[in-house]
Amino acid sequence: MTWTGIARREHSREGLRYPSDMTDREWLLTAPFIPSAKSGGRPRTTDMREVVNALLYIAASGCSWRLLPKCFAPVSTVRRYFYAWRDTGLFDAINMVLVMNLREIEGREASPSGGVIDSQSVKTTESGGVCGYDAGKKVKGRKRHIVTDTCGYLIFILVHAADIQDRDGAVDVLKAIRYRFLWLRHVFADGGYAGDKLRRALKCR
Repeated sequence: MTWTGIARREHSREGLRYPSDMTDREWLLTAPFIPSAKSGGRPRTTDMREVVNALLYIAASGCSWRLLPKCFAPVSTVRRYFYAWRDTGLFDAINMVLVMNLREIEGREASPSGGVIDSQSVKTTESGGVCGYDAGKKVKGRKRHIVTDTCGYLIFILVHAADIQDRDGAVDVLKAIRYRFLWLRHVFADGGYAGDKLRRALKCR
């Protein structure tokens, strides 16, 4: 996207409480995905926009749950919605629809036929979770495996231990997106993914 004067105004974060907060336009796109309150019991009183804003704040700042500012919904509430939406695949659904809409806006087919795969090893805290040592990058932590379309839009991300080689981790990544984007036929990768092991695994999928 070219940063013209109009584009800068459309994507300006000025006037928001935090730069991570959603604009009214962004909330209009997000709100239809938010599950309705369950029937029966007490009416929902939580502001769902503030729940999403809280999650975006944590993602943008990298802070822990305990450091979430008090202006958001209670941490226990935000965390409960996060785990529920994660487990039901809500975030994946939102991302998929946004990617398909953006591709159509650019005059492309909604479902991509080509993608790009790569990974990045990053250090992690000592708070637990999967962990490994990437000897090539000399990093102890986790590896995030990402697939984008040729426009650069995120198709899928998988996080695993950093000691898993790219060609091994790619099998799980490509398996996971097989039924998400049925027209995806070509995936571009660097030399780290070369090898008969990956080719054999893909032929069996």
